[in-house]
Amino acid sequence: MRVKKTYKYALWSALYLTIISITFAIISYLLLFKSLGFISVLIFGIILFVISFFIIQYRAEHFIYQRIKKLYEDIAILNVKDLKRKKVTTDVESLTKTVQEFVEEKSEEIANLNQRDSFRRDFLGNVAHELKTPLFTVQGYILTLIEGAANDKEIRTKYLERANKGVERLTSIIKDLDMIAKLETEGMRMNMETFNILELIQNVFDLFEMKAKKRNIKLTFDKVYEFPFFVKGDIERIEQVLINLVVNSIKYGKVGGITSVGIASHSSSKFMIRVIDDGEGIKQEHLSRLFERFYRVDQSRSREQGGSGLGLSIVKHIIEAHGETIVAKSTYGNGSEFSFTLKKAI
Repeated sequence: MRVKKTYKYALWSALYLTIISITFAIISYLLLFKSLGFISVLIFGIILFVISFFIIQYRAEHFIYQRIKKLYEDIAILNVKDLKRKKVTTDVESLTKTVQEFVEEKSEEIANLNQRDSFRRDFLGNVAHELKTPLFTVQGYILTLIEGAANDKEIRTKYLERANKGVERLTSIIKDLDMIAKLETEGMRMNMETFNILELIQNVFDLFEMKAKKRNIKLTFDKVYEFPFFVKGDIERIEQVLINLVVNSIKYGKVGGITSVGIASHSSSKFMIRVIDDGEGIKQEHLSRLFERFYRVDQSRSREQGGSGLGLSIVKHIIEAHGETIVAKSTYGNGSEFSFTLKKAI
């Protein structure tokens, strides 16, 4: 017949206490009772109480420790070395709290792993989708040319130009993926230097002046700045940030509208750079996901406008690599604002 482990614990504890009690009773009777009477009984009771307390405490701790140790050994993800005997106690509330904290910690780890796995699957799916479209486009034009369309000069030129656009989009996606990989690589260092952010913004305006004119969008500062604003950062990376934000404002801004950039003191050590457009804006449910890779607010419109779908993700990586922050604000129907901080060159 198999006896429950809890019964074994109780039986052995009772046996130990019985043996000790009988032993003390005999010793006390032979040595103390005859000569000391009531005092000997009191002394015996106190000694028995103390010894019983320590025996029960030790047995309880040992019992709980062995059960939890077995649990650690049975569950592969738990390391039995993490279990310290001194943490085991008969205080059930304390033990429950410790186990609950452990469960919450492991649950959080599992949730993070599941989130990463989901992110990995989504990322691979997005990469495959983004690469598939231009690849099939290029392949289609090339096959058409091979099948005889190359003999027609006009069609040949048109199809080669379209195929070249597909290749350019592939190149853009691969470059952006490579940039994100580099930004995420540990040890990648920014080439920090002091530069005038106003001058850099003006250079970006000049670079995309013609692109803005095609949509009749005006690129301007929010006000006239009389003095330069010197900041510390990687000038090439910050230029990439400004390019991505300004190009986005041109793509999704209102035809005949305005894209303005402003600089203001954010704190004693930082400036805030704001890129504002008066386009249709972004709905609130999209704001929290804007900086995710390949996330598009409007799938069809975004692909018509071109781009890799990685621009804002790159912007976020660059700003965070500088130890700074970037936020997006928008009221649907009233334009959008992207703001990021940079250290002042004090």
